[in-house]
Amino acid sequence: MSRLTDLILQAKVKDADLGRELEREFKALASRRSFGLNFERHTPETVELPGRPIRKGDKVRVLPPRGNTDKGDKRLWKVARTNKVDGQRVADLSLIGTDEPEAQTVPVEDLIVVAEFRDYIYPGLVSTGKVTRGGDKPFHTVINGENFHALEALTFTHRGKVDVIYIDPPYNTGAKDWKYNNDYVEGDDLYRHSKWLAFMERRLKVARALMNPTNSTLIVSIDEKEFLRLGLLLEQVFPEGRVQMVSILINPKGQSRNDSFARTDEYLFFVLLGEAKPAPTSLSDEWRASDKQSSTDVYWQQLRRRGLRGAVRREDRPGLFYPIFVNTDGSGLHSAGKPIPLNEEPSMEKPEGTEVLWPTRADGSYGYWQVSHERLMELNNIGLVRAAKPSVGAIYYLKRGEAKKVEDGKFRILGHRKDGSIIAESIEGGNLFLPGTQWRIGSHNAGEYGTNTLTALIPNRRFPFPKSLYAVEDALRFSVSAKPDATILDFFSGSGTTSHAVMRLNKQDGGRRQCISVTNNEVGADEQRALTKDKLRPGDDDWEKWGICDYITKPRIEAAITGQTPDGKPIKGDYKFTDEFPMAKGFEENAEFFTLTYETPVSIGHNRAFARIAPLLWMRAGSEGRRIDALPDAGWDVVDTYGLLTDLDTAAPFTEAVEAAGGIRVAYIVTDDDRRFQSVAQRLPDGVEAVRLYESYLTNFRFAMGR
Repeated sequence: MSRLTDLILQAKVKDADLGRELEREFKALASRRSFGLNFERHTPETVELPGRPIRKGDKVRVLPPRGNTDKGDKRLWKVARTNKVDGQRVADLSLIGTDEPEAQTVPVEDLIVVAEFRDYIYPGLVSTGKVTRGGDKPFHTVINGENFHALEALTFTHRGKVDVIYIDPPYNTGAKDWKYNNDYVEGDDLYRHSKWLAFMERRLKVARALMNPTNSTLIVSIDEKEFLRLGLLLEQVFPEGRVQMVSILINPKGQSRNDSFARTDEYLFFVLLGEAKPAPTSLSDEWRASDKQSSTDVYWQQLRRRGLRGAVRREDRPGLFYPIFVNTDGSGLHSAGKPIPLNEEPSMEKPEGTEVLWPTRADGSYGYWQVSHERLMELNNIGLVRAAKPSVGAIYYLKRGEAKKVEDGKFRILGHRKDGSIIAESIEGGNLFLPGTQWRIGSHNAGEYGTNTLTALIPNRRFPFPKSLYAVEDALRFSVSAKPDATILDFFSGSGTTSHAVMRLNKQDGGRRQCISVTNNEVGADEQRALTKDKLRPGDDDWEKWGICDYITKPRIEAAITGQTPDGKPIKGDYKFTDEFPMAKGFEENAEFFTLTYETPVSIGHNRAFARIAPLLWMRAGSEGRRIDALPDAGWDVVDTYGLLTDLDTAAPFTEAVEAAGGIRVAYIVTDDDRRFQSVAQRLPDGVEAVRLYESYLTNFRFAMGR
């Protein structure tokens, strides 16, 4: 029920005549239809904060008894004080939003803190682990927390700095796939669509503040349930943006429905700000709408000479009739034997782990290869032979003309496939192109390259409907191919596909892009019911370990980097398409995992929570190198990308250290005195951003939901 309707009901209780009058005026107003998208905003939106300590002044809800699956008391209470009774910590509560006072005393363990939409929050971050294989590259970050609060925190670290946002929000199917005000939204909820729009609008408005207004892109994935409303919402939130929608085939078999057409596709909305535009990209021929577009890849010729049976005979070129030994594990050619005399029958003997191939035609007759065995191995040694599987028809090579294009630099080598063959793209603009708005690409199959990829990374862990890794990678490529240092944000990160895709893009071109992933640690509806019956609650360790972030997102990103499953075993299988290599090789990347915390003004004011704030300072400076995790004893400290000055009497050595370090991006100066701040800022080297932090830290890190 909308907030306004709720208030009218309250008015009726106090004054029936006034309530009816308000209701009549409301209905008259609601009957008028203005232009644009109209929906109820449903404020205030509330978020439960499991694990947050109970403090005086908090808003809380009383939880149902352990093991009880009922929704329980949804009313809000204010904590008047806490104390101990018979060794148990209890809280005295007073009911909020009523003229008739109501109070009760409840054990603290039966309470959960609630943040309403307009409440002030004081966010911090606690590191829960990291993986480092990327040397001095920036860290990808994963934040476990309510995404609206995380977005508010990012307005301090990344306002106007984000190059691309990719999100896959709840599709609002009515099948308990998302929560509003801590309850799953079901199909029979009359306000289902307006709740979803209110939920999305609040987050998109904050996300807009994070995007680079001169050149950035928002990509949103959605299906038919909300794509019409989403399109209108995007036009309203981003009136200066250019909006385009793409249809993407994700399930060629189709999701069968008894009363509807089988669903095979989803949609991607691209919102382009400033000068942003999709970059023409080297793509496979599968992307082409017509044969008139020239190919972007070198032409791989089949090694066996093709032609009519009478025209291509073994006896015509006996020097090109020899055995080829292909590794059965897909790693390419093992070796090639010497030609045999015409009067000698081909042998099937072979080295262990290989298959022997002769230039045999489909009818069983013998033909010949196109190059000598010496030339074949020369080409193989420089990656110009493809032999992914031991089949006569699956061996290809580059003829001299195509090989010369690579040698002359007309094609850029991006990497190598598992069989050692090169992956190349044309550097000539005429071979780069933008596809149409219908993407029917085999690699975008969500089942094969979403679910199966996730299963390979974290076996026996299920996540509903993960995106194809390659579909996300392709969508991002159009926006970041020319931005090797791009910052990408995904605040509905789910299984972590976006971060994984960014790692693949970095490997392909040596980029240093970083991805910020935000997800909560909710469990699914079925898991929630089962855990509740087991007398567990959110915040309990045995509950939290099954949450999305701890059970799926973090393990998936760690596995992708290390090349090992959570059990420490090498990941089975290979990456495919643009860059093919064993998944067990992992990536040379860094990632750190954080949990969003909720600090109090007192602890921030006394610097006791500096360690919680330190990651925000590090992220604003680029998430690179060492972090200052404690207040410096010397009054200042300088690390790889930023410096912190807490004692202005040490400003001289601080500015000298910043100058000597080089590469410093941000200097944080802690002072309440604006003149002293300006004095220090003027002594900093050019290009260093001076950021003032108030001594209480209160103003710097106080955010209000929706204010």
